[in-house]
Amino acid sequence: MEKYFKRKLMEPSSPLKKSNNSNERSITEVKLEDLPADPGLRIRILDYNCNIRDVVRRAYLQKGPCQPRNHTFPLKKFGSQSRRFNPIWFTGYPNWLEYSISKDAAYCLCCYLFKPEVGEQSGRDHFVGEGFSNWKKKEKLQTHVGGPNSAHNQAWGKCLPFRGHDETEDSKNQGNFLELLQWLCNHNKDIEVVSLKNAPENLKLTAPDIQKDIVNCIAVEIVNSIIQDIGDKLFSILIDESKDISSKEQMSIVLRYVDKGCVIERFVGIVHVTDTSSLSLKEAIDGFFSIHGLSMTSLRGQGYDGASNMRGEFNGLKTLILRENECAFYIHCFSHQLQLALVAIAKNHVEIVGLFLLVVNVVNVIDASAKRRDMLREKHSANTFEALNNGELSSGRGLNQKTIIKRPGDTRWGSHYITLVRCISMFSSICEVLEIIIDDGSNSEQKYEAKVLMNSIQSFDFVFHVHLMKTILGITNDLSQVLQRKDQDIVNAMNLVKICKVRLQLMRESGWQSLLDEVSSFCNKHGILMLKMDDAFLVRGRQRRNSQEITNIYHYRVEIFYAVIDMQLQELNNRFSEKSTELLLCVACLNPSNSFTAFDRQKLICLAQFYPRDFSTTKLLILEDQLQNYIIDVCSDNMFVGLTSIGDLSQKIVITAKDKVYPLVYRLLTLALILPVTTATVERTFSAMSIIKTQLRNQMKDQWMNDCLVAYIERDLFDKIDNEAIMYRFQNMKSRRGQL
Repeated sequence: MEKYFKRKLMEPSSPLKKSNNSNERSITEVKLEDLPADPGLRIRILDYNCNIRDVVRRAYLQKGPCQPRNHTFPLKKFGSQSRRFNPIWFTGYPNWLEYSISKDAAYCLCCYLFKPEVGEQSGRDHFVGEGFSNWKKKEKLQTHVGGPNSAHNQAWGKCLPFRGHDETEDSKNQGNFLELLQWLCNHNKDIEVVSLKNAPENLKLTAPDIQKDIVNCIAVEIVNSIIQDIGDKLFSILIDESKDISSKEQMSIVLRYVDKGCVIERFVGIVHVTDTSSLSLKEAIDGFFSIHGLSMTSLRGQGYDGASNMRGEFNGLKTLILRENECAFYIHCFSHQLQLALVAIAKNHVEIVGLFLLVVNVVNVIDASAKRRDMLREKHSANTFEALNNGELSSGRGLNQKTIIKRPGDTRWGSHYITLVRCISMFSSICEVLEIIIDDGSNSEQKYEAKVLMNSIQSFDFVFHVHLMKTILGITNDLSQVLQRKDQDIVNAMNLVKICKVRLQLMRESGWQSLLDEVSSFCNKHGILMLKMDDAFLVRGRQRRNSQEITNIYHYRVEIFYAVIDMQLQELNNRFSEKSTELLLCVACLNPSNSFTAFDRQKLICLAQFYPRDFSTTKLLILEDQLQNYIIDVCSDNMFVGLTSIGDLSQKIVITAKDKVYPLVYRLLTLALILPVTTATVERTFSAMSIIKTQLRNQMKDQWMNDCLVAYIERDLFDKIDNEAIMYRFQNMKSRRGQL
């Protein structure tokens, strides 16, 4: 019927509007974002027009119950004693209990939305009308819930379909579990025999609690298999924290260890932390280790993204762990180092920070509406087609795809580089869109903003700055991508950073003219005035007193080009000259490339001395003899020719059984591989978290989300777990009505 009778749900002028018909006093129009959150200020659900009640119900269910946990609840006199609402009750009844600050009373969300018209049942309407405020009788909360057929539970049953799916037999949206089970029944006769239709009514195993128990069994078996695989091996820990869709701070934990010469990183869980202080994170780690039987004495490495609460020299998480275990060395994430060195440090230059602010403003204006984004795509497609006809671009598979500019993010590796590349390649299209906004903008403010941006990007300053930063970021873009591999080792990472520093130095020494030629060509192509480098530089605004006159070439070459590159080189040198640099240089001596030319016995002895728990005084003497035999052995063995990384070397030693001949040397290789290079694996867990916990499932509990994440991320281990093990654990969790 909606095809012929449209519902009007939005009213810009007023959140609520009643019908003009005096016989119908129900509210016919509603602005969902203005619905009152306080249950004491809401109108009855029956006062809404019947055509929009379901929309209002769904909006309230998506918001969840009003639970102001940090509110200072007022005292109320009960005889000689004063009592108040206890926020702990929210934990006991998280799905329906609400509190009204305006009325100082408790309410029931599901009864407000779906309470049947049954007189004074379900607490005599206390939890819907005037509210419940008898704080000395907490048992009334459970009385309100009642038995299976109570008014409250009937209302709660009606809430479930609105929370995402309807699990009734004739529903077309039963949810992933039931729909997948039905699909299997339709395609497998063996499963159809034991399908839900043939199962006893009280033993269908489809209740949400049963599904959560099953997934929990799967997650426990996966984590146990990881812990068993680690056994008594040494390992390192990778940690990062991020907020989920409901703004709860979650800490992701990944363990890195070496098995048969191969580096393995496994996600073992996500822990909710009330705050991100170093003490809270340390307590969460200790609790996790205690639950899973992990020992802090086996920890040999820490990997974080470089936040102050992680890497603080005095009270950071790494310092707290080092006080407990001096061998748990901290290595800052290499990829984050490159990102910080080339973006954050560049923004310390006033000209460069102006560039990124200007780019963000351009992206915001064009990305403000779908119409402008489509307009940009159309202009870019037309310009690309014209360039192909003129021979300016080459055609081929995967080339000249439709694209759009995106806002750069400080936490997204490579996003600044991609944004600058697209600004250059789509420059003509961007200018055309801004011109349309100047002519056809909806108001004078939009027109003026577009005009200012147009003048700014069609200047030599913008063209020079965007090409300079595109070139600098392009030097390390490939390196940052390579560093995100799980099996990356310290030696390769150090080599990549060295390459980055060398290329920056070469650019400083001989890259000025090529950059200037590139800028000149771009200006000529787009009709932008090219400055003469020998002319005097014009200072904008009020000139400083006693300032010397400089030329354009001095300003752009010395004050910008040299200054920005020097900032990058200095930052890289500072970050890699910390105490851990000596450790990394010693590890580099294990590099097998070029026939083990990097081998240095004394430095490897120094490396072993970093780990007194693994190499006693006696073992150090034995290691010195083993190293001499080891280097002669591997250099004369054709099996070790052509190796390029210590990861390849470690695997080859295991294959040739030399790990049994030189156990202390293999222990050195293991310690080197355990050191975490990047936190890419931890970052990926947050991407998975955004898939598991979405806006429509923002009430998902921490344990349920953790179990789903473990099963989703480590699905290769899930495939190897025997179904019997999962069934046995499920059966022994609690007493069941039937045996699986």
